[in-house]
Amino acid sequence: MSEPIVYALGFSRWKRRPLRLCFPQNEVRFISRFDHVPDGAVLVVWGMRPVPEADERGISVVRVEDGFLRSVGLGADLIRPLSWVVDRRGIYFDARQPSDLEMLLAETVFSNELLQRAAALRERIVEAGLTKYNVGVARWRRPAGLARVILVPGQVESDASIVCGAPGINTNLGLLQAVRMANPDAYVMYKPHPDVVAGLRARGQGEDDAARWCDAVVVDAPMGALLAEVDEVHCLTSLAGFEALLRGKRVVCYGQPFYAGWGLTEDKQPLARRTRRLMLDELVAGALILYPRYMSRKRHALITPEEALDELVEWRTRNGGRTPWWRKVFRAVLRRVVGVR
Repeated sequence: MSEPIVYALGFSRWKRRPLRLCFPQNEVRFISRFDHVPDGAVLVVWGMRPVPEADERGISVVRVEDGFLRSVGLGADLIRPLSWVVDRRGIYFDARQPSDLEMLLAETVFSNELLQRAAALRERIVEAGLTKYNVGVARWRRPAGLARVILVPGQVESDASIVCGAPGINTNLGLLQAVRMANPDAYVMYKPHPDVVAGLRARGQGEDDAARWCDAVVVDAPMGALLAEVDEVHCLTSLAGFEALLRGKRVVCYGQPFYAGWGLTEDKQPLARRTRRLMLDELVAGALILYPRYMSRKRHALITPEEALDELVEWRTRNGGRTPWWRKVFRAVLRRVVGVR
C-alpha cells in the first residue's frame, strides 16, 4: 500500500495491535469518527461496516476480517487472532461483488512450487484436525452401519455472511429442512454454531426445533473430529464447507461462500461470474497462503502459514480445547455489557 498513513475507524483497543501488524509499511491512525478522515485517504474498517460517503470524498475503503485459521477459542470471546484478511475490493463473504480473494482465485497462475506448498499445508491441517476456532472436547462416534452421514453446520443468522452470501435459504432451520427433504434416507447431523452454544450470539429463527429435522444435534464435539466421521457437509456459507473440502468430502452449498463456484462444490445458488475451474490446492493456495495475514502470538511479527500452524497446534495442546471457568465468567459479563445479537 503506497499511502504512508491509513485511518482505522472504530477499532476496539484489543484489535489495534494486530491491525498495526497488518499494515507494517504504514502509520495507522485510530479514529472514532468518520469526519476525521481526510478526503482521498485510505480508511480501514472492520467487516461490513457501512461507509456511505466514502466514494464522494474519494476515500478508499479497506475491510479487515478474521482469517480461516484463527485461534483456539471464539472470536466472540475476544480471543486474540492468529490471522486476519485485508481486502481492498470487498470482503470474502460478500458474494454480491468480487473480493480480493475472488480475484486471486480467478486470475492467479499458480506455480508448481506454490501448489506443492499448499498441498503440504492442507495435509498438515487435516492430520492435526485444525479448523477455524479449534474448540470442543466431546467425542462423537459414527453409529455403525450407516451408509451416508451428512453434517449440517449452523451459523449465526444475523452475520453478514448470511446477509451477503445466502440469496435463497437464509436460516439454519430452512437449511435443515431442505437437506432432510432432499436426503430422506441419510443420517443428518446438526451442529449449532459455537457462538450460539456459548450464549454469545442469538439462536436462529426456529432453531429450537432443529432436532425435528435431523437424527442428532451435536454441540461440543470439535469440528475437525466431526469432519473425519461424516461423508458430506451441506451448508449455507459456513467455513465448515471449506474445511470439509480440505478433507476430500462432498460439499453442497445452499449459499455462495468464497469456496463455491470453482467446480469443487455442488451449488444450489450458482454465481455466474465465477467461471474458472480450480483444483483443490489452487483454492488452498489462494485462501490460506496468498490472502491472509498471519500474526504470531509469541512475538510482534507477521509469520508464515506454516509457522501459524505450529503455534495453533502448540496453543491447542496447552489449552486442551476446554473452556476455563474464568472464560465462562467473562462470557456472562460480556452478555450483560454487549448483549446477545
